[in-house]
Amino acid sequence: MTTKWLVTGAHGLLGRDVLAELAGNPEVLVTGLSRDRLDITDPAAVRAAVAGHEVVVNCAAWTDVDGAERSEAAATAVNGTGVRHLARACADSGAILLHVSTDYVFPGDARRPYREDAPTGPVNAYGRSKLAGERAVAELLPHTGYVVRTAWLYGGHGPNFVATVLELAARRATLDVVADQHGQPTWCRALACRLAALGRAALAGRAPAGVYHGTAAGHTTWCGLARETFRLCGLDPERIRPVGSEKFPRPAARPAFGVLGHDNWRRAGLAPLPRWDDQLASALKLPAFATLSAAARSAERARS
Repeated sequence: MTTKWLVTGAHGLLGRDVLAELAGNPEVLVTGLSRDRLDITDPAAVRAAVAGHEVVVNCAAWTDVDGAERSEAAATAVNGTGVRHLARACADSGAILLHVSTDYVFPGDARRPYREDAPTGPVNAYGRSKLAGERAVAELLPHTGYVVRTAWLYGGHGPNFVATVLELAARRATLDVVADQHGQPTWCRALACRLAALGRAALAGRAPAGVYHGTAAGHTTWCGLARETFRLCGLDPERIRPVGSEKFPRPAARPAFGVLGHDNWRRAGLAPLPRWDDQLASALKLPAFATLSAAARSAERARS
């Protein structure tokens, strides 16, 4: 039986991989709408877009963390009110909503991974805006709403930390990278696979509604991620120099510890995402990353 899925934010870093993952399933008829085709802050447009779909995967978001600090109302209009429009439309039509959120809803002062039901407490405007969206899903879709928190996303379809590190590796002899923020680098393609699996389980009535943590197993720092990227690409990891967050002051505070636990996947009978370093090794085989790493190796040889 064919099911109809809608992906919002379909031209973003994650949305492209979600769309590709679903398009490969012959039992899914998927529609992808980018921001220029669906403004989720427009409730009438949202209702029209959601109608006729069984599952909605919301990848649309304001993702500019520092920009949110300067324009919290605008960020909340997308991440909070826009999500409320989606949740309301799904409630009215009977659709399941998979909403992508963030580890930034937590304060980052923990010493062990945050459970799905751990108290929230964002330290910046972006986190507050995303928490508003989570609350809308919980309020309006208590039985058919799924919040999937993720973090440190990278992939082959847009700007991201891994690509930036490799681009800089071709131009600089050394790179200073923050070593006092801990998180879980997550490959968009791996998360897209889990979102598709969660949606199928939800349709079958096997996955309880609520919060899931869509991040890689294990954790590292930005410095650790940069060094592992270098190592896997055949570059010298010692070119990465660890520094504190104070070296790069930003308008928005960043949580120091954004590591999330994954218990609810197991409760739903689904596997959590693989380890972050295994995901990275697979992702770096993508043509986009392979081209960057080849240029970085060439530049390193030229310097030696």
